[in-house]
Amino acid sequence: MSIKQVEYSEQLSNVERCNVAAGDHDEADMTEMLNELRVLLPGAQLLTGFLITLPFNSGFKEIVQSEKWMFIAAFLCSLSSLILFTAPAVQHRMLRPLIDRIHFKDVASRQMLAGAAFLSLALVLCANLVTAEVLGHPLGGAVAALVTSLILVIWWIYPLWLRVFRRPRVPGARGISPDDSSFERPASQEEK
Repeated sequence: MSIKQVEYSEQLSNVERCNVAAGDHDEADMTEMLNELRVLLPGAQLLTGFLITLPFNSGFKEIVQSEKWMFIAAFLCSLSSLILFTAPAVQHRMLRPLIDRIHFKDVASRQMLAGAAFLSLALVLCANLVTAEVLGHPLGGAVAALVTSLILVIWWIYPLWLRVFRRPRVPGARGISPDDSSFERPASQEEK
């Protein structure tokens, strides 16, 4: 820590001191979150942009009313995901400098998950809309069911399963002792 950081940390409240003490871990978490947003945001932007142009095509007037409602639902879900994915960046800029980084990350993570839920719905609705228009409604429903299954398993169920049932390979975490023979300690700089 530099002299300025030490002087600054002496002026902080207890909550703020915890945030400065956790600085390295904090920065890694923020970097991970930003990288995750960099993956999600272009998909939401592309889908929303595509959906914005759709009603202005001449053939859009010919689709049935139920498909128009499906389009509106997909558009609103896609737009909601875009808003939720960009919210942490806008909020970070408005709240700068962050006083309670832990709370900010918690709120931003929840916004990202809500955005992913809306993006999931938008993808399923778009899969149904496009496939039903090209191949008919029964196949549209089947493709939508397949997309729903893939998204549910890969995006939602598998990570929750890992979180609940898999034990991390870190000594001291969830009952793993440092003597555990299956744990391999990374070599330190001195050992290399």
